[in-house]
Amino acid sequence: MSLLVFFKLMGSLALLMYGMKSTSEALQKMAGPQLRHVLGAMTTNRFTGMLTGMFVTASVQSSTATTLMTMSFVSAGLLTLFQAISVVMGAHIGTTLTAWIMSLGMGFDISDFVYPAFFAGILLIYMKKRRIVGDLIFGAAFLFLGLGTLKETGFSLVESIEQSEMMSHYLMHFKEPTLLSSLVFLLVGTLLTICVQSSAAIMAITMMLCSTGVLHIEQGVMLVLGENIGTTITSNIVAISLGTGARRTALAHLTTNVIGVCWVLVLMKPFFRMVCGIAGFDPAMTPDAPAFAIKASIALATFHSAFNACNTALLIWFVPQIEKFVCWLIKPKGEGEEEDFRLHFITSGIMNTPELSVLEAHKEIADFSERIGRMFDMVRELLTEKEEKKFNKLLSRIEKYEDIADNMEASIADYLDQVSDAHLSDETKAKIRAMLREISEVESIGDACYNMAHTIKMKVQGKQEHFTQQQYHNLHTIMGLTAQALAQMNLLMSGRKDNFDTGRSYNIENEINNYRDQLKSQNIIDVEAHKYTYAVGTIYMDLVNSCEKLADYVVNVVEARSGIKMKI
Repeated sequence: MSLLVFFKLMGSLALLMYGMKSTSEALQKMAGPQLRHVLGAMTTNRFTGMLTGMFVTASVQSSTATTLMTMSFVSAGLLTLFQAISVVMGAHIGTTLTAWIMSLGMGFDISDFVYPAFFAGILLIYMKKRRIVGDLIFGAAFLFLGLGTLKETGFSLVESIEQSEMMSHYLMHFKEPTLLSSLVFLLVGTLLTICVQSSAAIMAITMMLCSTGVLHIEQGVMLVLGENIGTTITSNIVAISLGTGARRTALAHLTTNVIGVCWVLVLMKPFFRMVCGIAGFDPAMTPDAPAFAIKASIALATFHSAFNACNTALLIWFVPQIEKFVCWLIKPKGEGEEEDFRLHFITSGIMNTPELSVLEAHKEIADFSERIGRMFDMVRELLTEKEEKKFNKLLSRIEKYEDIADNMEASIADYLDQVSDAHLSDETKAKIRAMLREISEVESIGDACYNMAHTIKMKVQGKQEHFTQQQYHNLHTIMGLTAQALAQMNLLMSGRKDNFDTGRSYNIENEINNYRDQLKSQNIIDVEAHKYTYAVGTIYMDLVNSCEKLADYVVNVVEARSGIKMKI
């Protein structure tokens, strides 16, 4: 193979991968929020879950995106592992649509249509309201240009091989399929997909090699089976740093494909004959036969669809057993991890599309706000803790949570900054602005909790007299109201904003403000009446004012998430 042919092969592959990525991102921009809602709602049983996975994957043209989204839903508790396995099985069927699109590109000369598509796409990109449609057309044009170039390169590759005695002699060993050569191509398909991280790209190469006669169709089928295993590695790599549910989902993804490859290898001959009959392809056909290229491409696409459809139809009845198997292999992690700094839902590169990255950030911010809620509960406990050892331990935990809050704010903000660098829809840009405000305000709540704990610490270390019984009662009351405000905020952060009553948060904030004013006036009277010292009154009012300030931050978070400006 000449160096020019090699670079043409790599370049056409790059065009193809870029086109697939751009098309998938544009589709997710157009339907991302709706698809996320569908995935969360339409999984009442294994069959609706399978159909949902198939629909979502066919819509976004990425089984990896569907799998990663499913993993994040399992981690967030929005889907059970049982439901997730059926969704992943459906994704296996939905992803076969990509192979049919590629077979179209391999079978027809579409170069005449590509360049008008580029022109139409760039015009739409510069029209603000049609920009996403332009991205879709532009990406599809790149995809088909890559396919066309790949096909042309395939014929050049055939000529190079025919002119090279060494290459021709080497390929003669694999010309006639054997058990050993089949297993070799199965392994090669797996390894190539792992390296490239794109089963679509390897499928395109497989179609090119088979349609030009470089490889026998049966060897191409083995590459397709290897691609089905290799494509599961991405989700398993991502799941390493995630929770138990996500890792089990990723393992189930791998398990179902490995089982499928095992049974189809046993039944390969009758299964392959059936596929060839459906596709109207004769394995004995030579590359110079009429319409060989299109028939070989359709045969590979048919095999890909038939294999995934049959495997899903078989294994959908064994979802409970697969669930038990992955649960047996992957044990839950130890307790106490909530006090370690670790992002649960977002990691570097977890989502290969920005629209789906926003979903991960939403869940991470919800987890962030829940941590802050636990931090405030510790402050309430600290107020009445009399035993020195327990007091110091509790104070240490609060200080640790403050460090966690600072790190989480910085990490989530960095992640959102990376996402915002991409070409986003206007809706997603607005969401990112709102989320940046949310994390800033949630971190401010953490600061308020830390300041309250520090105030209590100063009182204890200063050997100040205890609060009066009435002061303790008042502090418990206003802290209770603040805890209600935090609970309302966390309810909004973990649920759907259209079902949330913002008026409830508004009423709690008003109640806290009025109570703070009442306590402020009473404090002046009590100090003048010598019920307690001025120093104790100052510490007491610092805690009261901190609760009121904390509630203000809560309202800011609610406003940012709900998009409703509340008049306080």
